[in-house]
Amino acid sequence: MAEVHSPTRPIVTRTPLRVSFAGGGTDLAAFYEEEDGAVFSTAITQYVTVTVKRHSALFNESIRLNYSKSEQVNSIDEIENNIARECLRFLEIEPPIYISTVGDVPASTGLGGSSAFAVGLLNALHAFRGERVSAGQLAEEASHIEIDVLGEPIGKQDQYAAAFGGCNVFRFRGTGSVTVEHQNLAPRLRQELFDSMLMFWTGHQRDANSVLAEQKDNVAARFQHLQSMRDQAFELAELVGNGMIDVKRFGRVLHEGWQLKRGLASAISNSAIDEYYERATEAGAIGGKLCGAGGGGFLLFIVEEDSRAAVRAALRDLQELHVGYEPHGTHVLLG
Repeated sequence: MAEVHSPTRPIVTRTPLRVSFAGGGTDLAAFYEEEDGAVFSTAITQYVTVTVKRHSALFNESIRLNYSKSEQVNSIDEIENNIARECLRFLEIEPPIYISTVGDVPASTGLGGSSAFAVGLLNALHAFRGERVSAGQLAEEASHIEIDVLGEPIGKQDQYAAAFGGCNVFRFRGTGSVTVEHQNLAPRLRQELFDSMLMFWTGHQRDANSVLAEQKDNVAARFQHLQSMRDQAFELAELVGNGMIDVKRFGRVLHEGWQLKRGLASAISNSAIDEYYERATEAGAIGGKLCGAGGGGFLLFIVEEDSRAAVRAALRDLQELHVGYEPHGTHVLLG
């Protein structure tokens, strides 16, 4: 077993969620092994918080794990939570141990929560062992656990967004390497962009695996769609990289990307989502998209100031989520 820095002091990490604007799907190996992929995304002020500490011998169980449910078990093999189990195995952490996690939004809602948990837990476990590791190492370890060990049909964008924070273009190379291009947005421009973003909770959580598995199977047939979506990531980065922002063009690119994304798999949208989208655009939203793989989660719209009240009224039956810009990736709050 690796040496533990402090057996009693709790370690607490905070890891941001993300909004992906363009390029989602090109972070799948089925695409980037043929042609480089790219995603343009930003970390947001919604988080996954993880606590790790040595579990007291006063308890009957050796491992206690608290998330949306509570697990009390005596061996790592008994843990039902796949990510927690494999992170403990990967870093060779021996019981007794206590892990608790809480998210600011529900799981399976398209904001990268599962990968944020993986990154945040790995960060906490490294700190538990007395180690400080780079954002790149955390992103790659989380990707390895989710994709290689657990066989999830996902890409690498969420792990990198959680690890690095900020606004970035992530380039996915055929070798499997990832290049991080931080977008240094001026505060005024960044505020203008986030002021134009309205996000609404559809009320539907979804299992992304079935959608992503179909999308992965369709990569060859939809390759040109994905190329266009990849190119939109560069277009948006260019829009915000010249010291000013054209909100209308930004919104139109999101709209064009959403139309392409809807064709990647059958369950990405549905009649309810399409209706919400139509109501928003009729009220003045320039464009938008469904965050994440599809089927539910959060709807994101780009809206100019004079139309925001109308869009909010048109979607008054949905709960709005207010988000801000988060410049930091996962970090240790305590420990």
